[in-house]
Amino acid sequence: MPRGSRRQPGGLHHRDAAAGAAGRKRVRRPRPGAGPGAAQPGRGGRGLPGQNVTMDEGGAPLLPDSLVYQIFLSLGPADVLAAGLVCRQWHAVSRDEFLWREQFYRYYQVARDVPRHPAATSWYEEFRRLYDTVPCVEVQTLKEHTDQVLHLSFSHSGYQFASCSKDCTVKIWNNDLTVSLLHSADMRPYNWSYTQFSQFNQDDSLLLASGVFLGPHNSSSGEIAVISLDNFALLSRVRNKPYDVFGCWLTETSLISGNLHRIGDITSCSVLWLNNAFQDVESENVNVVKRLFKIQNLNASTIRTVMVADCSRFDSPDLLLDDGATPGRVFDLGGDSEDEAVGPGPAPARTKEGLRRFLDGLLDGRAQPQLSEHALETQVAELLAQGRTKPPEHSTAAARKLLVFTTGCLTYSPHQIGIKQILPHQMTTAGPVLGEGRGSDAFFDALDHVIDVHGHIIGMGLSPDNRYLYVNSRAWPSGSVVADPMQPPPIAEEIDLLVFDLKTMREVKRALRAHRAYTPNDQCFFIFLDVSRDFVASGAEDRHGYIWDRHYNICLAKLRHQDVVNSVVFSPQEQELLLTASDDATIKAWRSPRTVRIHQAPRPRPHPFFSWFASQKR
Repeated sequence: MPRGSRRQPGGLHHRDAAAGAAGRKRVRRPRPGAGPGAAQPGRGGRGLPGQNVTMDEGGAPLLPDSLVYQIFLSLGPADVLAAGLVCRQWHAVSRDEFLWREQFYRYYQVARDVPRHPAATSWYEEFRRLYDTVPCVEVQTLKEHTDQVLHLSFSHSGYQFASCSKDCTVKIWNNDLTVSLLHSADMRPYNWSYTQFSQFNQDDSLLLASGVFLGPHNSSSGEIAVISLDNFALLSRVRNKPYDVFGCWLTETSLISGNLHRIGDITSCSVLWLNNAFQDVESENVNVVKRLFKIQNLNASTIRTVMVADCSRFDSPDLLLDDGATPGRVFDLGGDSEDEAVGPGPAPARTKEGLRRFLDGLLDGRAQPQLSEHALETQVAELLAQGRTKPPEHSTAAARKLLVFTTGCLTYSPHQIGIKQILPHQMTTAGPVLGEGRGSDAFFDALDHVIDVHGHIIGMGLSPDNRYLYVNSRAWPSGSVVADPMQPPPIAEEIDLLVFDLKTMREVKRALRAHRAYTPNDQCFFIFLDVSRDFVASGAEDRHGYIWDRHYNICLAKLRHQDVVNSVVFSPQEQELLLTASDDATIKAWRSPRTVRIHQAPRPRPHPFFSWFASQKR
């Protein structure tokens, strides 16, 4: 059975180890005069057949525990378990907590100052967890797509998943021990070029599918389709621009889409819309769409990759226990409205006066330094927006949600994460139509928080409790300055996987590294990642998927494909199952060694646990 190569394997189960060793090679007590601990001349007997050769004739151990312990420290994990089968004394030493603590740090190359996971019961069990429960065994390859597979998403129940592809289909699969195709929706009749993203709503009754739509004059924008999972009927279609907004569910029956309006050469505004999934409403007095936010974009930037974080889940039992890490950088730039609050008089009047002085200075030649057309446009746009930006609304409601998206302020390359609070009264299409009731002075919505990653963002994912945001980023060179918004800095081939706490707005943990990408910043594409209770996984352009442990920040497995891995997703009900999607047009299912053994239990096991461990060492 093909398997993924492990980057940092670990974890053992002594019962299976014993069975495995027996299945691989019969363990016999050493012959007289042979093997560790065997009776030697002058050291307590001749070692007669059947005698416990680690004991002298009086039943006392030939080697003290401390010496056996020192010997075991020089052995690898598999050899320690094998030696533990020799006798009771060696077995007891082979389960020593200090021994397995040393094995753990040495084998996984974890920094010594990183403590054991707070939920772990012992070092031995923690070693076994990192080895035995990581989904690194390939169990099935799906080849029903005919082109690159771009995205995967699981239903909340874990019973189904969906896939999107360059073949312009959305496929829905049954997730059983053997995955099977349930339905395939061809979107080419709707003038789609390809499908790129999907998401199940909270009760798994509807599927949001996002794709690239070919409009008039070959203009490329996006479209979102809502598919019923009862009969696979197409319920509605919503325009989505730019297409890499992707779209997402806000409630069980309402979804967020985007639109983009050009104001100048490098200035625009993004409008985020709340749409009813069921748009066949007969009454003209009932809204099917409502404007959610209108946000100014400078220097050719746009809002992309929207997702919703549910703050009510921050303290759920799914929350990974805190490891006591020192807080990192703090990002809380919600003071976009601070300048507006300073000084007397109405804000629009102050803005007009400032703009008048700025323009007068330009006409009189007093402006310094000499500004390019793009820089001039940006300064004018900022001045105009100062008095026409609605400050953030704040709420302590437990049911509030956060809208999270990529954006920027220096260039078209997405290098910032914008966060905007969605208040309870905004979570419905009821109310004023198309933003009615909004004052003319409140033209734009200010962001609540901005996180600048100083690099090109190519992926984002939320932890199961929605508290931690994981971000794939390709860093800009240190100290780089963006002089032209149309020429962003070069980006690194190494991908940094950054972690931010949405509760404190702090960067936590050091960046995870291992995966790589090679396309330049003007051709960069999204690489989807996913987070489970204990693990985080990501695709990469180096033809592999990767799995890290969230607590220890170590890479545990490297999952091979024949081409770029675009998307990975854990089963929400079983983190020991992972799916990967690739440009090689395949979807691969990976399970942990533990679940593979369980599923194969009724049949003879030619590769039991212990020998599997030995064969996986790299």
